[in-house]
Amino acid sequence: MLKFVKGAVLPLALVLLSFAARAAKVDTVETYSDVMHKKIKAVVVTPDNYDKLKALPVVYLLHGYGADYKNWISFAPHIKDIADHDDLMIVCADGNVRSWYIDSKVNPQSQYETYVSKELVKYIDEHYKTIKARTGRAITGLSMGGHGALYLSFKHQDVYGAAGSTSGGVDIRPFPNNWDMAAVLGPYAEQPENWEKNTVINMLYLLTPKKLALIIDCGTEDFFYKVNCNLHDELLLRNIPHDFITRPGGHTSQYWSNSIKYQLQFFHDYFVANNK
Repeated sequence: MLKFVKGAVLPLALVLLSFAARAAKVDTVETYSDVMHKKIKAVVVTPDNYDKLKALPVVYLLHGYGADYKNWISFAPHIKDIADHDDLMIVCADGNVRSWYIDSKVNPQSQYETYVSKELVKYIDEHYKTIKARTGRAITGLSMGGHGALYLSFKHQDVYGAAGSTSGGVDIRPFPNNWDMAAVLGPYAEQPENWEKNTVINMLYLLTPKKLALIIDCGTEDFFYKVNCNLHDELLLRNIPHDFITRPGGHTSQYWSNSIKYQLQFFHDYFVANNK
């Protein structure tokens, strides 16, 4: 994060010193899912001055296919500094390796829409000093988690006020044989209605202009680049305001580590504007 004073950028050394003077706390918590009858872990990042704050906004981060709740903090440790700097909480949820954050009709042990948007949010609000309103919550994620963040925020606009996606699989239909999606939705040839109903690009009818703050980005070398551009075009067609960012990069942790800085700044600005 860069701070601006009278139009001038503070020297980088001063910014780094301001971070060094504080140290965010990173905890692993164990939650329980009633709907799936199992314990699920999450990483919770709280700013150093948590005890001095009355209530904090929360950003929920969703990992990609094959990863888990530890993924974000491992390749993007600087999110701790941002949490400190912006006085916010970050919760890295677990979505199993292949849930796509959907309540599966074919697998009762994969009910991650309910877990993330109801059970986990409830746990965090009960155990931490959070802003217990949609204006105090944002959700974003990478790849499978990018799909998940938009999917959950579209369906639960009473829970989230802002949402994002980086390198997100925002249209799953072109990839019927990839990433174990058939284990969640059923084979495309046999259950096409599940795929059509649960792909983000077909869910834009749920949106009302200006109700949900949106930021979407994808690298130009990413295999999801085309579907993200298609989503951008559809949002424009429907007059849904959103930030859309493309820059060189592929489906890599380096891209996501850089991307999250812009997304967290977007959410910070949203929280400041909506929680006065």
